[in-house]
Amino acid sequence: MNQETKICQNCKQQFTIEPDDFDFYKKIKVPPPTFCPECRLVRRLAWRNESTLYRRKCDAPGHSEEVISMYPKDKSVVVYDQKYWWSDAWDELKQVGQEYDFSRPFFEQFRELLRKAPMPALTTEYPTMVRSEYSNWAGDLKNCYLIVDADLVEDSAYGSGIVQCKDCYDIDFTRYSELCYFGFDLEKCFEAIYSVSCKDCYNIYFCKDCVGCSYCFGCVNLRNKKYYIFNQPYSKEEYEKEIEKLNLRSYKGFANTKVQVQEIWDKYPKRSYRGLYNKNVSGDYIYHSKNTHYGFLVTDVEDSKYIALTHSKPTKGCYDYTDFGDNVQNLYECMTIGLGGENIKFSHLVFRIVRDIEYSYWCMRSSHLFGCVGLKDRQYCILNKQYSKEEYEKLVPQIIQHMKDMPYKDKKVRVYKYGEFFPPELSPFAYNETIAQEYFPLTKQQTTEQGYTWKDPEKRDYEITIQPQDLPDHIKEVKDDILDHVIGCEHKGRCNHQCRTAFRIIPQEFQFYQKMQLPLPRLCPSCRHYERIAQRNPLKLWHRTCQCAGEKSDNEVYTNTIEHFHKDKHCPNEFETTYAPERKEIVYCEKCYQAEVV
Repeated sequence: MNQETKICQNCKQQFTIEPDDFDFYKKIKVPPPTFCPECRLVRRLAWRNESTLYRRKCDAPGHSEEVISMYPKDKSVVVYDQKYWWSDAWDELKQVGQEYDFSRPFFEQFRELLRKAPMPALTTEYPTMVRSEYSNWAGDLKNCYLIVDADLVEDSAYGSGIVQCKDCYDIDFTRYSELCYFGFDLEKCFEAIYSVSCKDCYNIYFCKDCVGCSYCFGCVNLRNKKYYIFNQPYSKEEYEKEIEKLNLRSYKGFANTKVQVQEIWDKYPKRSYRGLYNKNVSGDYIYHSKNTHYGFLVTDVEDSKYIALTHSKPTKGCYDYTDFGDNVQNLYECMTIGLGGENIKFSHLVFRIVRDIEYSYWCMRSSHLFGCVGLKDRQYCILNKQYSKEEYEKLVPQIIQHMKDMPYKDKKVRVYKYGEFFPPELSPFAYNETIAQEYFPLTKQQTTEQGYTWKDPEKRDYEITIQPQDLPDHIKEVKDDILDHVIGCEHKGRCNHQCRTAFRIIPQEFQFYQKMQLPLPRLCPSCRHYERIAQRNPLKLWHRTCQCAGEKSDNEVYTNTIEHFHKDKHCPNEFETTYAPERKEIVYCEKCYQAEVV
């Protein structure tokens, strides 16, 4: 088919469907989308609550204990504690299975099932979590606190998008690293402090886009350097003396350095996209991938499009897929599918050897499901009701046709036929409880106007015992009684960062600060998280031209170190980038960037 331009029924903006896209939709037997790629992504993200946790009662029969849950108690969701939900002590089919009703839209029936089918309190794999009760969307964690979207992490706290890390605090999108603090997009780093997009580095502070470096401070775009400060070389002795002068054990010294370093970073050219070991890709933060377009924060992805937040093992032949990975293929409009999955459509939280599943939520080790919730080790089920193979194969096409003939309309009169992901208004979470708020932030008014729900913070039962300005400036001045204090957050709830208004220092965290000689934070974990992800570019692309103007950058801030291929003329290269045209950063094409850093 030829390229087509459509109008998104949500944002009313134009979007394009390419011939290759139509080929994919034909292959997996789905109609083309009626929402644009960004609105489709937001719609999926609005179903994922990672960090907003509550205390509520367990709803399992004979259980009344309090559990930590991602579902608030004011939601009509049935919640079981982790151990009971993962056990064989209850039968999910006998409890909630229902007949399909052809007189009502499918999504109305699915919403009823979603409200009565038991859910595990958290999205974690029992029993792989060890002393990590306050972590969510994770597996194989040990001694972790408020770590989310993570696998194989030990002795760490406050982070997301983490794989195989140890002794790390306040980090995001970090892999195979140890003793790191306040970092974003780190890989194979050891003792990386307040650094961004660094790989294979050791003992670095306030560095950005550095690879193979050690004992570097405030540096940017360096490769295989040692003993550098603000991109200038020093001897080992000179380096150690200069670092001592910076007084980084002091909070004031640390804060002043952050401001100074940001100014330094802005003076150097940025690569049009972040990534390594790729072939034929577009997007940002892409690693070990090929033939992948509009990919963001992904690793090991092949022959895919509109992919985000995959971080482990191969993902092949997928469209509109967000989160997880690990041996999946032929997925469409899905969220959190992994550990072996094939031919999954319009589903969320379906994992562990799954295939041929549509419109399902929280199912595992299953196949041939349609519109199911909370099933384990099942086949040929519709709305949690068991069918024979023949009955299932006869009924599913009828339901698909029914979804086309009797679509669901949400409160904004957006039409949901077969081929669309779950409407956000069916989500168990408010928009600002989910990661949609992190990637596409909205105010309360904007959220309501766009047809999402908003949840005001619940009243917190605590008394602040020390204000952030009253904390000791130097880590060596902090006494053990800091563990008994409730510390006020500097933002005082006045930001749009899901501020918790107060926080505590946990024992293992305090030991880390003492070991690394770092000052105590003044912001709550949520506000610190938003400060880190401010270093991350948005999940969208702009068409731009390289800003290398010959000997200097367009704005004449940066002077090239060598002659580029275009010599004294302006670079002609164009590209897609996550840096919007109005931003102040200097953005170079791949050739010009590599000429300056290699």
